[in-house]
Amino acid sequence: MSVTKVLKLITTLFLLSLSQIASADMQSEIEHLLGYVKSTDCVYERNGKKHNGAEAHKHILRKYDYYEDDIESTEDFIKYSATKSNMSGKFYLIHCPNQPTLTSQAWLLQELSEYRQERIQQSRAE
Repeated sequence: MSVTKVLKLITTLFLLSLSQIASADMQSEIEHLLGYVKSTDCVYERNGKKHNGAEAHKHILRKYDYYEDDIESTEDFIKYSATKSNMSGKFYLIHCPNQPTLTSQAWLLQELSEYRQERIQQSRAE
């Protein structure tokens, strides 16, 4: 086997492993956000109707299943599954005690940022 072919093979294997790592990270982040929604004490508002975390979780999972093939990042997960109603175009809102109302997109992106920071700090501590 020529050196060029070996280098191409090594490069391909390296890129595949990076892709698998990124996919695992994305899945971990999505699972974290789903758990965050499910366990929240905040109220999730969709189209003027208020839902608890477990109900919101169930709804987001249905949308995630529908859009799974379009999702290439955790931010895509939030955009497609947990941002707004496809029917009305209204953004989902989050009402947390003693806090200003946020869009679910802002709320989840904030949690994602905090989760990523925690993972960076954990990896540095190891």
